[in-house]
Amino acid sequence: MIPRPDASEHLPYYSKYVDRVPDGDLLQTLRAQLDETLALVRGLDESRGGHAYAPGKWTIRGVLNHVIDTERIFAYRALRIARGDTTPIEGFDENAYADHADADSRTLADLADELEHVRLANIAFFRALRDEALTRRGTANGAEVSVRALAWIMAGHERHHVALLRERYLSEAPTADAAAIAATSAAAGAAAAAAAG
Repeated sequence: MIPRPDASEHLPYYSKYVDRVPDGDLLQTLRAQLDETLALVRGLDESRGGHAYAPGKWTIRGVLNHVIDTERIFAYRALRIARGDTTPIEGFDENAYADHADADSRTLADLADELEHVRLANIAFFRALRDEALTRRGTANGAEVSVRALAWIMAGHERHHVALLRERYLSEAPTADAAAIAATSAAAGAAAAAAAG
């Protein structure tokens, strides 16, 4: 188990992510989230990947790429801190990363596969850490953060963006996509609830 971090283990800004994650076994939650997100994305027609809910906003492919990039960065920070590296870790500009990602040249299927590989690698990494490493703190983006806080932030960040996909991107989905989304989301949601409970 990876206990929920207390407020001193991350910037107040990150509470909006940590608070989205239900109590329970975080590793099971990370896995259940992955299954739910993959069911959602793999249930979409590829033609939906280029949809943005407003001008200037990321497309569905762009959102997925952002989740992947950010998950990698949180994991990199966690790795360095867990291994006792006390060098301050720089921040990153998510929009500059998105501008150079070329996400819309990729398929939803390809992005889903990459997300799956990244998340499974991160679950394996966090599972292997002892309590001492999980509670170790370092500096990232100019602020102190613990390894376990990064794991919880990772889960909450993904949950935040999947909620945005549902609310802002997929609420306008064509009828066939809407039925597929509802069916896959209901099945994955039930699995996630069972795993978290």
